[in-house]
Amino acid sequence: MRNPLLASSLFGLTGVVLGAFGAHALHDHLVTRGTTGTWETAVFYQLIHALALLGVGLTRPAAGLPRWLGRAALAWAAGIVLFSGSLYVFALGGPKLIGAIAPPFGGLCLIAGWACVFLHAKAASSTGSNS
Repeated sequence: MRNPLLASSLFGLTGVVLGAFGAHALHDHLVTRGTTGTWETAVFYQLIHALALLGVGLTRPAAGLPRWLGRAALAWAAGIVLFSGSLYVFALGGPKLIGAIAPPFGGLCLIAGWACVFLHAKAASSTGSNS
């Protein structure tokens, strides 16, 4: 990913907006559908991983991201779109198929991002560097 700080700011901004939108403008609709928890889960995972992207973006060296951190950022961005995005669609009444297929793939992307951070940390600890 070329700019995890930019992605973080976009996902953080939209996460807060969607959280507020769900709590206010969509509240009655989500309660009626029984999907308030689904919406809140989508917002939570979006914001947590926006913060993770922020951490990667703030530690970005001038030479670019180390390989595993770049992969982590890309995996998290994909995971946010697939996991949270599909939960938003499902919570609003989208096809149940979206709620059954996309979240597992998005969740795997989020997990893969953390695995990439682990691999980066392991490589950095064996070389004594941070990149």
